[in-house]
Amino acid sequence: MTKNALIRIVDLQKSYYDGETELPVLQGVNLEVYASEVLAVVGASGVGKSTLLHIIGTLDRPTAGRVFYEEHNVFDLPDRDVARFRNERIGFVFQFHHLLPEFTALENVAMGALITSPNSGAVYEKARELLDYVQLSERLEHYPSQLSGGERQRVAIARALINQPKVVLADEPTGNLDRRSSDSVLELLWNLNVKSGQTFIIVTHNQELAQRADRVVHLVDGKVV
Repeated sequence: MTKNALIRIVDLQKSYYDGETELPVLQGVNLEVYASEVLAVVGASGVGKSTLLHIIGTLDRPTAGRVFYEEHNVFDLPDRDVARFRNERIGFVFQFHHLLPEFTALENVAMGALITSPNSGAVYEKARELLDYVQLSERLEHYPSQLSGGERQRVAIARALINQPKVVLADEPTGNLDRRSSDSVLELLWNLNVKSGQTFIIVTHNQELAQRADRVVHLVDGKVV
């Protein structure tokens, strides 16, 4: 493995099937991701960017190929251990926030850590700190329907960070926001990278976001070019 590579992807392939017809999406992706970098993944719609992100995040399994986190091929693990790895090591931010509408901002952020932590008091304290960091300390008890689009995405970012993951995966994190909210979320992501040293992999059509990344990779015809 190349020195300092946090993630190494080797000959990654993913196909879906419509009856007996194979629909190849990823066709031999090779990629290394380095600790503390912001990597932008760009490409035309339907080229497989979200599929790649879902496999890196272990939300889906590849048809073939390997995904190494440090020296470990994560898909060698049993499903239960993959789920534990995902919850403890990876944070997710999606285009649509996917907050649970019946829970407050504080509860939404805390939920991912309450699954594994016996100390609910410490979890809620951490959730409060994160919401304060994303400038939502006045919105702790608000429900998603009472928040703006930008505020909901900030809650989603805080939720992604609750388990202090090494890697944050973001799929079009500003795609559903107006310009002002988009700029605010981008600034927050970059500040988090500088402050925490976490690795960010961001799928985006936003050229401004891509230009600010440490590195940009292009996905074309199911391969990185």
